[in-house]
Amino acid sequence: MRGLWLALALLPSVGAAQQVNDYPTLARADYIFGCMAVNGQGPDSMARCACSVDVIASILPYEDYVKAETVLSLRLAGGERGAMFRGMSTATADVAELRRAQAEAEITCY
Repeated sequence: MRGLWLALALLPSVGAAQQVNDYPTLARADYIFGCMAVNGQGPDSMARCACSVDVIASILPYEDYVKAETVLSLRLAGGERGAMFRGMSTATADVAELRRAQAEAEITCY
């Protein structure tokens, strides 16, 4: 029950929720599962991870989130393919904005 109250306390207001509603449920669930894999499997972790994706969604439009996540995954590729994405300045700006949103989520939710 404590986890439920924590989850409710960490949720943004209804007005803010309407603003961040462009993230599909599948994308939010994927983020939360990945976050919980790193931060623990308990209800407190789930509440904090849900809060985190809500904060990110309030800062970064979904389209920009997808671009940044794609660049981050492509940067992990080896050879020329990965090098191409590591050097793109526009991609770096997208990733920097995602990192800023993640930092804000860290401060807000943890």
